[in-house]
Amino acid sequence: MLAGSCVGGYSFTGASISPDTKTFSVEPFTNRASIVQPILASEITNALVAKINSSTSLVQVNDNADVAFVGTITGYSVTPSSIGANDKAAKNRLTITIKVKFTDSKNPKSNYQTQFTRFREYDSGYSLSDVEESLIKEINEELVEDVFNKSFVNW
Repeated sequence: MLAGSCVGGYSFTGASISPDTKTFSVEPFTNRASIVQPILASEITNALVAKINSSTSLVQVNDNADVAFVGTITGYSVTPSSIGANDKAAKNRLTITIKVKFTDSKNPKSNYQTQFTRFREYDSGYSLSDVEESLIKEINEELVEDVFNKSFVNW
């Protein structure tokens, strides 16, 4: 029998998980964005696994999980977000879009496939390489929170 923070189908995080749901799996995210940032797929995969591990009593398995996640990075782009003097970008925006397929074998009505997009702006005085690592971390945290909430929190 599993002991944990999930009692009566609810956890301290606000997650609503059926008591008969015991396991989860997260397939490594694939990167299909036109610009491929090499560490992004593994970082978002690891962040999602860590979030589920820390916020639920579900046990990670490789196959035949009660709930399963399959994710794809579909967008990674930098665009100017505001114009300053001399028509030059004052701020740039890093945007990351992922597509997630969630399958719940215990409650198929919860299944979904949807996109999540988050962004961060940064001063154009910095090159992307100066700020990319910290921006990715911040964006990933928000994307993972969005996926977790869509999957386990009734919102």
